[in-house]
Amino acid sequence: MSTALITGASAGLGAQFANTLAARGHDLVLVARNVEALEALAGQLREAAGVRVEVLPADLADRQALQVVADRVAGDGPPGGAGQVDLLVNNAGFGLRTAFLQSDVADEEKALDVMCRAVLVLSHAAGRAMSQRGHGGILNVASVAAFVPGGSYSAAKAWVTTFTQGLANDLAAHGVLVSAVCPGFTHTEFHQRAQMNMSRLPEFAWLEADQVVDVALRDLARGRAISVPGAPYKALTALLQATPPGLASRATLALGRRRRSRKRAH
Repeated sequence: MSTALITGASAGLGAQFANTLAARGHDLVLVARNVEALEALAGQLREAAGVRVEVLPADLADRQALQVVADRVAGDGPPGGAGQVDLLVNNAGFGLRTAFLQSDVADEEKALDVMCRAVLVLSHAAGRAMSQRGHGGILNVASVAAFVPGGSYSAAKAWVTTFTQGLANDLAAHGVLVSAVCPGFTHTEFHQRAQMNMSRLPEFAWLEADQVVDVALRDLARGRAISVPGAPYKALTALLQATPPGLASRATLALGRRRRSRKRAH
C-alpha cells in the first residue's frame, strides 16, 4: 500500500494515522474541513518523512464535497501528487454533547452524514477501484460504543461495524482487506471538541492514539474484520457481545438514570 487517504486527518486519530503511515513510507491524501491545520500537518510530514502529501479540504456532510473525495479515492490523482489510493482510512466523526432529544436534529443528521453516509460512499468508491486492481485496504474507525445501546453515536458506530464486516466478506476474494477498529476512550482532542467533561474517568481506562493506530493497522494486515485495541476493551466487548440485548439495554438505562441523579444532586 503506497498511498493512503485519511478523512478527519487534521487532528486526533486522523493526525496519528497520518504520522504513522508517513513514517512507514506511505504517500498521503489528507481530508478535513480545516485547511490551515491540514497544510501545517502536510508540511511537517513532507519534511519529517519525505513523502508526498496532498491536501484535500472537504466537509463530508456536504454531498458535492463528498463526491470530490470519492472521485479522488477512485482515481489516479493529480500529476506530481500522491498516486492511486491503496488504503482508505474512514476516520472522520464527532460526538454531540447533548442527549438525542436535546440535540438539534440538523446536528444529528450531520453526524450521520459524516459517520455513516460518507463511510458508505467512500468505501463503495474504494471497494470498486481496489477490487479491480486486486489489492488494497479499507479501515473504518468505529468505537467500543458500537457494542453499547447508548444513543445515536452508538447506533452510528454499530452501523459502521456491521457494514465493515459485510464489506470484508464481499471483498476478501478480490484481495482487498477491510477492518473496523473499535477503540475505547483515547487521548485525543475528541472529547474536548465535543465539550465533554471526562475528568472523572480513571487513567487506566484511557488508550494512547499511537497504540490504537498500531493495533488497527496490524489487525487490518492480518485480515481481522473487527479490531479492538487494549486488553480491557477486548474483555469488555466480549462480555457485551455475550450479554442478552435486553439486559444490556437495562444496564445502560440504569447507568443513565444514575448519571442524571448525580447531576441533580450537584
